Amino acid sequence: MKDNIREILKQISTLEAELNTAIEAQESHVRYQIEGKRVVFDHAVKEAHLKLKPKMNFLMWFFTVRPQNFLTMPAIYGMLVPLALLDLCISLYQLTCFPIYGITRVKRAKYIVMDRQYLAYLNFIEKVDCAYCSYAVGMIGYASEILARTEQYFCPIKHAHKMLNSHARYAHFLSYGEADGFHDKLEKFRSELSGDADQPSKPKSGGSPIENGAGK
Repeated sequence: MKDNIREILKQISTLEAELNTAIEAQESHVRYQIEGKRVVFDHAVKEAHLKLKPKMNFLMWFFTVRPQNFLTMPAIYGMLVPLALLDLCISLYQLTCFPIYGITRVKRAKYIVMDRQYLAYLNFIEKVDCAYCSYAVGMIGYASEILARTEQYFCPIKHAHKMLNSHARYAHFLSYGEADGFHDKLEKFRSELSGDADQPSKPKSGGSPIENGAGK
């Protein structure tokens, strides 16, 4: 990996850390605690949320919903069937194949997070909608990480053409056409998957993942 690419990746890692710190600081004014899987707000915050909840019954609330939302609802919620099927298939795949490959399994609970039901300013229907979005987006992220680890195991090679929205591991894959010592490097990528693979390895001391024994 060229020096300028290593430096850019290092800068990205630093900026990601700064962004996470800034987001946490911004959210710190909302006082809540996480107790197990529950999110508990301070009494004053919960009271404020309840005051912000629309003061109308369900029938009145339905008249405020955009008509196109009702028209597309069967298509949106119909997607639960293929999503659940993908969830089942991808989970069975990693359950059966990852131990054979020596790949650490992806923790589903880290991707599918269901906690918006604790927001008192949402009504029942809004909470159901939020639960659907939480499941759908989280499940796709969960499946994407399983496939990303599979790609790292079998073919950690970048494409010749640019690809939008690639997974985090892709940035550290081997360059297209980088043939020298490919199979030795492939084994290093694979060995990295047997440890704590929840986060892609970052270059250390300005070196590439391969040079540092940390595969992507």
